[in-house]
Amino acid sequence: MLNPSIKYATNLIRLVPVQTFEVFGHEIVISVSKKHLLPTLTFLYHHSNGNFKMLTCVSGVDYPNREERFEVVYDLLNVRSNCRLRVKTHTDEINPLPSAVSLFSCANWWEREIWDMFGVFFSGHPDLRRILTDYGFEGHPLRKDFPLSGYFELRYDEDQRVVVCESIELSQEFRSFDFHTPWSQTSKLSA
Repeated sequence: MLNPSIKYATNLIRLVPVQTFEVFGHEIVISVSKKHLLPTLTFLYHHSNGNFKMLTCVSGVDYPNREERFEVVYDLLNVRSNCRLRVKTHTDEINPLPSAVSLFSCANWWEREIWDMFGVFFSGHPDLRRILTDYGFEGHPLRKDFPLSGYFELRYDEDQRVVVCESIELSQEFRSFDFHTPWSQTSKLSA
């Protein structure tokens, strides 16, 4: 007997412009291009076989070695059938993603968080501004190329009785990455 999730996923790719799909148990993961993201989410929300009325999470991941380095993931839930669907899309620093706030109002803060932490712009967002860092903060701290120490240091000066913001001098260039994992290389131990 065919897994119902696999059957649903194969029917879904005939109706939605899915690039790839995977099934893990009862969870379906589909990838769509950024230009088809909002129509896909709208279809999944309104279609009677989809009925994914709840957005449970929007998250971002940074893969700096990819051309479109940011992956944004939307986790959907069909409350009636307790079915979960994960929709993934990719973008870069320049090209925006369409905002899902008009469809799911709860996407507001998650999209603001992804903007703040990664710098992914959402076109059509009603209030895209920083949510976790200070308004004067420079950079996006969850990017892999962001320096671990940041760019500025805040400290309280006892003599002046104020908080002082000072630039940090980095002793090296930004971290350089070796994208190969250390486990994939064979190392010889010396005796």
